[in-house]
Parts: sequence; C-alpha cells; structure tokens
Amino acid sequence: MKNLFSKWNRISLVKRIFIGIILGVILALTVPGASGITIFGSLFVGALKAVAPVLVLFLVMYALAAHKRGTKTNMKTVLALYAIGTLLAGVVAVAVSFIFPVTLTLTEGAEGLTPPEGIVEVLQTVLFNMVTNPVDALLNANYLGILMWAVILGLALKSANQNTKDMLGSFSDAITKVVQWVINLAPIGIMGLVFDAIVTTGLSALLVYGKLVLILVGCMLFIALVVNPLIVYVYIRRNPYPLVFKVLKESGLTAFFTRSSAANIPVNMKLCEELGLDEDTYAVSIPLGATINMAGAAVTIAVLTLAAVNTLDIQVDFMTALLLSVIAAVSAAGASGVAGGSLLLIPLACSLFGVPNEIAMQVVGVGFIIGVVQDSCETALNSSTDVLFTATAEYAKEYKESKVGNAAALKS
Repeated sequence: MKNLFSKWNRISLVKRIFIGIILGVILALTVPGASGITIFGSLFVGALKAVAPVLVLFLVMYALAAHKRGTKTNMKTVLALYAIGTLLAGVVAVAVSFIFPVTLTLTEGAEGLTPPEGIVEVLQTVLFNMVTNPVDALLNANYLGILMWAVILGLALKSANQNTKDMLGSFSDAITKVVQWVINLAPIGIMGLVFDAIVTTGLSALLVYGKLVLILVGCMLFIALVVNPLIVYVYIRRNPYPLVFKVLKESGLTAFFTRSSAANIPVNMKLCEELGLDEDTYAVSIPLGATINMAGAAVTIAVLTLAAVNTLDIQVDFMTALLLSVIAAVSAAGASGVAGGSLLLIPLACSLFGVPNEIAMQVVGVGFIIGVVQDSCETALNSSTDVLFTATAEYAKEYKESKVGNAAALKS
C-alpha cells in the first residue's frame, strides 16, 4: 500500500486531477444514486476554505515583519495589471454583446435576495469589510479584513526581535505544509465535485440559454487566451503563452471545479512558490487578487446587463456602453463584498439603462440557472489571472533591469 501511494504521488498533480475528473464522470453516468460520493468534493472545498484565511494571515504578517528596508516589491505593477485586466474584460464583454446580441426568456429564481442600490453601497461594504473585527474576519473568510489586520500586525512586528519573527516564519511554514497535504487530496475532491455537478444539474437546463452561455464562455476564453497574453507581452516582451497555459492548467483547472477564489488561494500560493516568485509580493497580491481582480465578474455583469437591455429593446449609445464597461469593472472589484457575488450586481448595472429592479432580478434568476458553467469559468479566469499578473509584474521588473544593464554595458 505504501508503494502504491508513493507511485501515485510521483504522478504530476494535474494528471491526477484529470484522472479524478474522468472517474467523476464515469461514476455520475454509472451510479448516479451514489450520493455519498459528493461528500469528497464538499470536504475538499471545505478544507481549502478552512486553511486559506489562516494561511493568508500568517504569510502576509511574516512577509511584512521580515521585510528588509530598501527591498522593493512589485505591488504597484500588480495593482495596475489588476485594474487594466478587469477594465478590458468589461470592454470586451460589451463589444461582444453588441456584435452578438442575445435576448432572454426571463425567469424567477432570485426571490428574497436584496441587491445593492448603487456603487456607493458596494464601496461602503468593501470599506466596512476592511475594518471588521479580526476574529470575525477569520471566521467568515473576509479577506479584505484579514489582509488589513495582517498588514497592520505585520508592520507593527517589524520592530520585534528576531525570535518573534522566526516563530512567525515557523507558523507560516507549518500552515504551508498543511496546504500541501490538502492540495494532494485534489483528485479525490474534484472527482466528488464533478460527480455532484453532473448528477444534480446536468446540461438540459443550459440548452434554453445556450447562446448566452456561449457568449459568456467565449468572452472569458478570449480574455484568457488573447487579451491577457497581450497585456503580459506588453510588460515582459516575450512569448507569454507558456506562462498563460501553465497558470490555466494548474490554477484555472482547480478553480473551475471548486468555484471559489478563496478556496483557490492555497493553490495559487503554491504555484507562485513553484514559479520562484518573490514571497513578499505574492503573499499580498494573491489574497488581494482573490478579492478585487475580477475580470470574469466584469464579463458576467456586462453580458447579462446588455442581455436584459436587448430583451426590453432599449437602444444603447456608444458613451453609455463605455460607461457600462467602467461600472462593470468597478462593481466587479467589489463583488466579493456582496452576498451573491457578481450576479447580485447586475441590477446595479441595469439601473444605468432604467431597467426596473423586478426585471433585473429575473435576469439574476437566469444567472443562477447557468451558474454551473458561468461561475466555474468566471472563477477559473479570475483566480488564474491572479498568478499570471503577479508573475508578469516580477518578470517585467527583471526585463527592465536587464535593459538597464544592457544599456550600461553598451555605454562602457
């Protein structure tokens, strides 16, 4: 048995995950009544969500406490990339919705949910999440609150003695080890998630909204395979696709099935470590990206809003469409601060065109129906882009330094 486990662990994690996917599909088709299989998926996602807040708290605290004066991080570049990527995602979604307009068969299904009334409410929610009680932030996986307290405590501990910093480092290493154990369970967990998705949802409900699903997925694929690589190329001036495919394979794949950016934080942290990135940067950029880097959410908000507009036969001019791109991007950045995520921000965007709240909430209901595909693709794009842009910022720094070095060598 020990030899069997040893051989299994020597197979790459991605290959093991593919085996888990295949087993999940086979079991769903052959023994759909075996509901106990779904528990593996729930346990896996639950374990990732449980360890992620503690991981973020200690990693960020230690990174800041141990940070030496004069050592530069790449956070400014990362934040700029997050903003550019999310805004361009909104622009792409609006453009595609104009080229391929889609109308909806409106449905109920979002009763009892209260969407935010405006951008101000979304931003207020984000700000209040930042100043929440630290224990409450950990219990509710409020990453803005966790990040804020980790930064404050990390800065306060900069003047602590070396023994205290070493202890923080040991805690950080221990939690990272636990994360590795949890991630090794991914194949079994994803098998349960695939089984649950096929058995409980199937694909029949999606056929009615096939065109809408194609537009949403098409936009996200275009951003992942065209827009993001172009952004990366502008910064690092070399072929971006090896990095793009690596993050999609190792981060996007697990995010697609867990459908949780928070649960994917440990996976992204491990991938950043494998890529040899600066821990001072990724310890902050990855949990922050899981909160504000929301290109997939911008696509969802823009596409479903314009679908509602087309359904009501409302004419949209260029400037209003451009404004929608900006609103989609800003709303998406605050999506994690609102229960229901990106879908509940659709009424906010719809209000720009005078769409009644009752109609907008029916569009949210459509979003829930296609959520098995929409949310999976959205999370995969959001989460994999966190690593992509963190790596891009570091490689861009190396590219600039090499240019300066070459220029100096030519002068001498």
